[in-house]
Amino acid sequence: MNPFTASSRVYLAAACLIANALRVAAQTPAPTVPAQLDPYVTTATRTAADPKTVGSVVDVLSAAEMARRQVTTLNGALGGNAGTPLFASGAMGATTSLFLRGANSNQTLFLVDGLRLNDPNTDYAVFLGGSCVSACDSLEIAHGPQSTLYGGEAIGGVVSLRAERGSGPAGGRTSFEAGSFGTVQGALHAQGERGATAWNFSGQGGHTDNERDNNAFDSANVTLRLDRTVSERIAIGGTLRWFHGVYGDPGDRYTNDPDNQSRESNLLTTAFATVTLAPDWSAHVLLGGQDRRFVSENPRAGRATQVTVVKNRRGVLDAQTSYRGVERHRLTAGLTAEANHTRNTGFGDINRKQTLLALFAQDEMTLAHGVALTAGLRNDDFDTFGRATTGRATAAWLTANRALKLRSSYGTAFRSPSFLDLYGQSAFYVGNPNLRPERARGWDAGADYYFAQRRGTLSATWFETDFTNLIASTPSFRSVENIQRARTRGAEVSATASLRPALELRANYTYLEAQNLTAGTRLLRRPRHRVGADLRHDFGRGVTGGIGASFVAQREDVHARTFRTVDGEDYSVVRVYGAWRIAPRLTLKARLENLLDESFEEVNGYPALGRGGFAGVEWSF
Repeated sequence: MNPFTASSRVYLAAACLIANALRVAAQTPAPTVPAQLDPYVTTATRTAADPKTVGSVVDVLSAAEMARRQVTTLNGALGGNAGTPLFASGAMGATTSLFLRGANSNQTLFLVDGLRLNDPNTDYAVFLGGSCVSACDSLEIAHGPQSTLYGGEAIGGVVSLRAERGSGPAGGRTSFEAGSFGTVQGALHAQGERGATAWNFSGQGGHTDNERDNNAFDSANVTLRLDRTVSERIAIGGTLRWFHGVYGDPGDRYTNDPDNQSRESNLLTTAFATVTLAPDWSAHVLLGGQDRRFVSENPRAGRATQVTVVKNRRGVLDAQTSYRGVERHRLTAGLTAEANHTRNTGFGDINRKQTLLALFAQDEMTLAHGVALTAGLRNDDFDTFGRATTGRATAAWLTANRALKLRSSYGTAFRSPSFLDLYGQSAFYVGNPNLRPERARGWDAGADYYFAQRRGTLSATWFETDFTNLIASTPSFRSVENIQRARTRGAEVSATASLRPALELRANYTYLEAQNLTAGTRLLRRPRHRVGADLRHDFGRGVTGGIGASFVAQREDVHARTFRTVDGEDYSVVRVYGAWRIAPRLTLKARLENLLDESFEEVNGYPALGRGGFAGVEWSF
């Protein structure tokens, strides 16, 4: 067997990068830290907006904050926020589901660099379970129905992963980490700006054995963003993002499949331009494409290996224009044109194409006395099942001292029927071409209190979403119909605070009631109570440390062997992490995951990892 496998080459390359950086950069001055810019969010309105004027709940995670907390995975980053419970069917690399505000896992939209990652035929579960967040990434999570701006699947909300524009002097860092479960991984990040050109690049690769037999995971992640200012009026750029993962999938602990393996490669590219047409008039155009290939291989004794191949390809044109020439208004309108093709050799034997054309418009109004309103409409026209029209309105009132914001929002949303729902064929199943989209309408109301001198925010929200036309199996289980209704409601409380110059806190609590109104049962894998917290302290002399904890209680699940509904176990997980900057450019890092060695299963039958220790080194240049 060749010892220099793909993963081995990744580790060797990372070690060489570290050695080279030590040699080249040892005599170079430490890089200058760019000045902090005023914060803004874009996901809630598709425009750059002051968070204090937004009527929606939007969580923001910067690359710097995730690095301080030593969070390197996408599911780890999302799992620490209110309203976003995540459940993995196994260890690192396993498929993972997200239930934003209790919506089903296929009712949350993922945007990646402005491009839609998922639809009913394109799954995000493998990407979420195995992808890393890079040093160029920021995350925004917009809660509640968002179809008016983004179309289908945005019922629970939108998760936006975006590569940031490079800025400041050229620089970067390289790192290497090793630890429990045979884990080794390396990363390289480089970014900067020179004249009219800016760049941001990150590459990561790693391997872990996990704990079970046939449960190894190898992955590689690449993120690149390039920007160019052509003139005072025109800026152009592009992004490339690639994820590749190979996962040994033993199934549930009752099955313990010794051979099954899955592989995914997901490539997303965009090219974009921003044009200032007039002092009050701008436009943004994005062209993008996605190429995803997922392969599952399941060897069977005495029979041919069962191989399932899923291919998803998507082309997108997204354009919008904003006009501020009307006093106290920002008018935004645009269109999205999309073509996608899905080939699935598994159940249903799918080979279908779909086109979409959507038009949307929105008005952001800034009134007197700190009142901000938004209202929007959108129409999506699919060639497979027809049209879906959605609307959204929000209101925010910021007090005169800008310390308290009261807000509310109401919106409608939909989820498209999948090709399997519409056209699937097998000996025991036939699709229903007369399906209508799943529908939802939701509202929320809450308040945000802003501590003085940007020292943090305390937020509280009550939300409720009603679902209709949910697609479910007919009584004979031979087809599907729009036959179910559901309701989710609850409260989200969160806090971010600098308790003193050297102490940072991030905490959240979610209370959720999630009911299948048709069956009169609780929706599965939606915990009634979920708590998360992270406390980080700077001890001085280059030493920092932190502790994070999460607690999940009162949820229902499906038993992996009997398929009966069972009460899911309550569990709590604690992590600690620390870093020591022993030189201006050299930092040692260590962390302990699942410190208390809690034995639990996020999904019944799929054990989570036990206690694990990891240590690494990072060199800045």
